[in-house]
Amino acid sequence: MPKLSVEVPTGGLNVRWVATGLLVVMALVFIATTYFRHVHPAIGFVRAFAEAAMVGGLADWFAVTALFRHPLGLPIPHTAIIPRNKDRIGDTLALFLKDNFLTPNVIARRMQSVDIAGAAGKFLASPSGGEGRMRVGASRLLADMMGALDEERLGGMVKTAIADQIRRLDIAPLLGQALAAGMKEDKHQPVIDSMVGWLAKALDENEHILRDMVHERTNALMRFVGIDEKIANSIVNGLHKLFTEMTEDPDHPFRLKAEEALQKLAKDLQHSKKMQKKVSDFRDELLENPAVTGWIDGLWEQGRTALLKAARDPDTVLAGKLGEALQQMGATLQQDEVLKRTINRFARRAVVGGAAAYGGNIVRLVSDTVRSWDTGTIVNRLETTVGPDLQFIRINGTLVGGLVGVLIHAAEYLL
Repeated sequence: MPKLSVEVPTGGLNVRWVATGLLVVMALVFIATTYFRHVHPAIGFVRAFAEAAMVGGLADWFAVTALFRHPLGLPIPHTAIIPRNKDRIGDTLALFLKDNFLTPNVIARRMQSVDIAGAAGKFLASPSGGEGRMRVGASRLLADMMGALDEERLGGMVKTAIADQIRRLDIAPLLGQALAAGMKEDKHQPVIDSMVGWLAKALDENEHILRDMVHERTNALMRFVGIDEKIANSIVNGLHKLFTEMTEDPDHPFRLKAEEALQKLAKDLQHSKKMQKKVSDFRDELLENPAVTGWIDGLWEQGRTALLKAARDPDTVLAGKLGEALQQMGATLQQDEVLKRTINRFARRAVVGGAAAYGGNIVRLVSDTVRSWDTGTIVNRLETTVGPDLQFIRINGTLVGGLVGVLIHAAEYLL
């Protein structure tokens, strides 16, 4: 596993020089007062202060240095505590997090005061407010994730899912019910009118074909006397009259026959297994048709393009009816106390369950991360970070030691 170096702001160097300088000053005072201690009894108190201050300062220097390295490079037992116990410290820190922060009881208590539903409602109700950066960042992240997915594989999955859903759909009963409902409201009449109109138009456009057929099927004598032409005219005129009567008379026998056929079709679509199988087979054949396959491909591509465009521009999503619906949902989340409690309860259970299920992984992540840190870098940075407090310990040790030395010398002087 590669070693990681952690960049931490430097600090505490000036305090270290103060602590070291104070120790040096105490040494100089001790040397000076040693030569002049017979000049006046008060010098003895100064010498005692300096002597004890040096002892206290050196002791605290040793203690502080022993946390991070061997003092003076000497392999003294129980020194360089942090480098020698880095892995154990990481494990202990991980266990501390698990036992004090990742337990279900602790998380449940913390989640009691978290209003996730209210926060989501506020975001949806006023998406252009202070959460703009979060909204844009989330949109860009979603767009990048969608763009990074394998287009062919994802598209194949979506198109297969669409085709499977259509195959599982029993179309025949739905068509039969729709046809029966439409006929009850006479919505089938315009359909019959359209069919009759189409037949009349087809007759006008193909009248010459009908005349040629009559001409070919009559003998030479009939053609000679023009009977074939009369027969053709009678047929054409009769058909025109039939189509006109069907258009004008809603109770025409042929229209009634057409209605009967439609009623039978609606009934068969709903109840006839044979008819339903024919419709299902036609549906499956239609799905295999290259034109339909291309239509589904285009449908997926249009949907994917629209999703990516909307994800990259969140204002597009929030515009129009969808935006109004989302804002209304946000207002409901803020005002409906029952809904808020339900959502917050679900979120609390989800977080607690996630902590119970994945707390061990989080602990392992902390432990493994600490193990991967470079020892020298971590020691130097940590020492620099907590340096001011540690150096003040040295300063306090020097001063407190000096005061204790004065008290001891005073007691010795009085006795």
